[in-house]
Amino acid sequence: MNRPPLILCIGRNYEDHAREMGGTPPERPTVFMKNPASVIEDGNDIIIPPICEQHGPEIDFEGELAVILGRDLRDATPTSAREAIRGYAAANDVTARWWQKKGSGGQWIRGKSFDTFCPIGNVIEASQVADPQQLQLTTTINGEIMQEGSTADMIFPVIDLLVELSRGMTLPGGTILMTGTPSGVGAGRTPPRFLDEGDTVVINIEGVGSVSNKVRRG
Repeated sequence: MNRPPLILCIGRNYEDHAREMGGTPPERPTVFMKNPASVIEDGNDIIIPPICEQHGPEIDFEGELAVILGRDLRDATPTSAREAIRGYAAANDVTARWWQKKGSGGQWIRGKSFDTFCPIGNVIEASQVADPQQLQLTTTINGEIMQEGSTADMIFPVIDLLVELSRGMTLPGGTILMTGTPSGVGAGRTPPRFLDEGDTVVINIEGVGSVSNKVRRG
């Protein structure tokens, strides 16, 4: 995949995930960004950099539906938002939790943006997905199921997000929208289950595809 111009992400877009992370469902979308240079493809390694090993295990997985725009979008209507979508893909919003929560003054971007922290699978054309809000998502680590959810449970659906995010702001063609993750992430487990060298994490979205990546230290 070519490096996108922009990666917009939605946090806590599933009620069960918001609660497992100690929060409440938001009234408005929680928006942050990832570094476009963090994108890797299916089969590439997720690399844990030394900077993410200074505070103990912290590298987490978040299986998500990614939406890819085919053209610029501004002040969208539901119809124009739908027509601007080029396709969909399975994605992993890899996160360094210490850097997300403590290392960046309350801002999430750095903890989400280290190199290799945005695996994205092959893009399926939008016309092949009848309804982006009726897709089953599963995340496994080494074959063990960690996350199971449906995009039907999003608090803010795909089209609503594109309409809202494009208000007064141009979303360039090629923008990737990461739409949030269901419950089951490593930080929400007891004990936590963070990624480590030798793990293989797979995100599969029924009808869209998958992205599989091994983990190693850098």
